[in-house]
Amino acid sequence: MILASSRKSTLEVIHKHGPCSPLVQDHNPLNHTEVLLQDESRVKWIQSRSSNSSNGLKASAAASLPAKSDITAGDYVVTIGLGTPKKDLTLIFDTGSYLTWTQCEPCVGSCYTQSEPIFNPSQSSSYANISCASTSCSQLGVSGCSGSTCLYSIKYGDQSFSIGFFATEKLTIAPREVINKFEFGCGQNNQGLFGRAAGLIGLSDNSISFVEQTAAKYGKYFSYCLPSSTSYTGHLTFGKDGGAPSSVSFTPLSKVREDSEFYGISIVGISVDGNPLSIPSTVFSSGGAIIDSGTTVTQLPPTAYSALRTAFRKAMANYTSAPAFSPFDTCYDFSKESTVVVPSITFSFAGGVDADLDPSGIFYVVKASQVCLAFAPNRADSNLGIYGNTQQKTFEVVYDVAGGKLGFGSNGCS
Repeated sequence: MILASSRKSTLEVIHKHGPCSPLVQDHNPLNHTEVLLQDESRVKWIQSRSSNSSNGLKASAAASLPAKSDITAGDYVVTIGLGTPKKDLTLIFDTGSYLTWTQCEPCVGSCYTQSEPIFNPSQSSSYANISCASTSCSQLGVSGCSGSTCLYSIKYGDQSFSIGFFATEKLTIAPREVINKFEFGCGQNNQGLFGRAAGLIGLSDNSISFVEQTAAKYGKYFSYCLPSSTSYTGHLTFGKDGGAPSSVSFTPLSKVREDSEFYGISIVGISVDGNPLSIPSTVFSSGGAIIDSGTTVTQLPPTAYSALRTAFRKAMANYTSAPAFSPFDTCYDFSKESTVVVPSITFSFAGGVDADLDPSGIFYVVKASQVCLAFAPNRADSNLGIYGNTQQKTFEVVYDVAGGKLGFGSNGCS
């Protein structure tokens, strides 16, 4: 018998707007305003779901089912195989979402443009619909029925949604790594901000997420590394393979709320150039925080952000400042600089874990003449904090969900 801990399977992670991305059709410059506005709506959505016990959202007119709220800006994608014979599909991976879905023929409602051919279940010998009577169907939280077939409906923010059949299929991660009867959404009516990705792979902590469905195989353990720039690739790895590298230090995972699917973490402090900022510990604990692969910019309690900004501006006093670029208020013009000395920023997490951010995790580059400190303040200290993907760049981020801990290791990728 193979123990879960000895299995390991790795996928290549690519930024969806990068030159390596299979999704990029026209290499138009990235619209930063659009990306950041999308990010802002994801943040609002996550925060509204964490503060109310109910998902009290009205289904959109286009959705004939009650919709479960969620929001994805989704910056990073992986390619998996679905069906028999296997068809490759590029999916956004998201630790803040539970349902894995892809667009499916015949697109009864509508399908947006994706880079690969849309999956056709009628051409796969391993596809099967899930019946309304099954427990999986009731675990969806929000589902409906078409005859005896289970339907799912998931809504992301205000514009994006996917509605279709809840089904099982053969999922191929690597030639010898196959998951049979994987439960996923076969989307017949899909709209929104998914770029040209074929759908989404849900990695949150929920009974139907990929993590839970593959628990016997991978032991509820996965890790990823997000590359420093869109020109590099990172990885998403499922399973342990003899344990995490010794350079990884672990902080406890917590629940923001009992029924939350998000991965809660405890930020306890921030340092600039090795000097801890004087931020009362209650500032971080009042709203709590989660780590999220799909939020671009880390959202901090305003008290913490203002201390960080003051120290950072002081350390950067010799550089020319540039106009703000919403949501960023601390920007610099580096267009005439040959080298820039970047102050170090260290995040401290519960359990004595310190993460020294990579320079790519400190700045958001709009253009050479407008390079901004890549953090944003929440409206109040009591709002949920979010540790976003910019700050996670180049770290091996290890989710030991079974063990209830999250690990950070430096130099996981370039």
